[in-house]
This record gives sequence, C-alpha cells and structure tokens, in this order.
Amino acid sequence: MQSREEIFSRLCDALVELFELDRDRITADADLYSDLEIDSIDAIDLIDHIKRETGRKLAAEDFRSVRTVQDVVEAVWRKQDAPA
Repeated sequence: MQSREEIFSRLCDALVELFELDRDRITADADLYSDLEIDSIDAIDLIDHIKRETGRKLAAEDFRSVRTVQDVVEAVWRKQDAPA
C-alpha cells in the first residue's frame, strides 16, 4: 500500500508528464480545473493514467467530486483497499 505522500509524488509526475505542467504549480490544494487548467478530456486522460499505474480503476463517479490534487490523492488512496 502506498502512502499518501507516495501517491502525491506519482500524481505530480503524471501531471508534469501528461500536461507539461510546471511542477512548482502542483500543490495539494491546487484546483485541477482553475489552477492547473485541466479540462474534462484531460481528466479522462488522468483517470486512464492512474488505472495503468495502479491497476485500480477510478470511475467517473469517483472523479465527480474531485476538485484539488489532494482530492485525487484521497480517491486513489481509498481505492488501494478495493479489489482490482
């Protein structure tokens, strides 16, 4: 099981890789949509990337309430206990 810090680090790496974001912009409280300028298509790409990296699928329902980077970390962290 990964810690929240490990998930955050991997998520930062993914955001930099997928969306060419400056790592300094990525904080736990950064809003994905307004601060990081991620749109709904980007969010789908991020969900797909998380699934490939973790083997755990985040459903669209899981992502509906996600607004910040920390929200994504928490969603991934909760999925670790769920069956693959």
